[in-house]
Amino acid sequence: MTVPEIRHRHGAPRRQRAGGSGGPFAASPVIPVITEVFLAALMTALATGLGVLPFAAFDVRSPRWPGMATAVAGGMMLSASVFALADKALRRGNAVEVVAGMLAGAAFVAWSARIVASRHWHLGGWSDDASRQPIVVIATMFAHSIPEGVAIGVGYATGEIRFGLLLAIAIAVHNIPEGTAVALPLRANGASLGACAWYAVLTSLPQPLVAVPAYLLIAVARPLLAPSLGFAGGAMIFLVVAELLPESLARCSRVETAWAVTVGLVAMLGFTAALGL
Repeated sequence: MTVPEIRHRHGAPRRQRAGGSGGPFAASPVIPVITEVFLAALMTALATGLGVLPFAAFDVRSPRWPGMATAVAGGMMLSASVFALADKALRRGNAVEVVAGMLAGAAFVAWSARIVASRHWHLGGWSDDASRQPIVVIATMFAHSIPEGVAIGVGYATGEIRFGLLLAIAIAVHNIPEGTAVALPLRANGASLGACAWYAVLTSLPQPLVAVPAYLLIAVARPLLAPSLGFAGGAMIFLVVAELLPESLARCSRVETAWAVTVGLVAMLGFTAALGL
């Protein structure tokens, strides 16, 4: 197997081949890059846990605050889905495979919701109704973290370390509102901040687990990147429209929800543009 090309800050790109006494990781320049890929992806996963911090700062007993927070998180997720995930997918693949990936992602969320509703799964001692939305959100976020981990690995494997790092930072930032989205239904049912943070981070664990294999197996991962990013975007769009916006509208006025979505979308768009991604 050939380890992906690494572009050093000084000098031409090098390619380390398997074989010899040390195997594919014998050359010292390769190990730090693999470590950086893993640590960057781990950072994005841990950032999801920051989504619970608003619950420590604001009074969640008022229904307006969770409703506004849900709408802001939804706006940021819509922005990340369209202007980051779908846009990057279209740059790396054709429209047909990206659209197919997005529709598959939406279908996955709808299927997950039906499965959860029919199987009567529970979180802790909660009722079916109380458990349904948290389980759907957790399952969706967990699945869509896989292509994001692939994106981090492939970003580093392009040989442009700065691009890989900036991509990881962008994913980490948009993981924060996703953590809020995971925590909202959990907190509303009385879960502790620690439990909310744990479930939030759990949904992003595929990122560090997938990033390094994607980096090493770029020949396989690159063709899958565009439809996978489309899948992640479609899943998040459907989740926002089917779960988060109705939840916000049940707690806030239509005007408050609209403003919160707009603020979240514009804020994430501005951040993505500032990074040049």
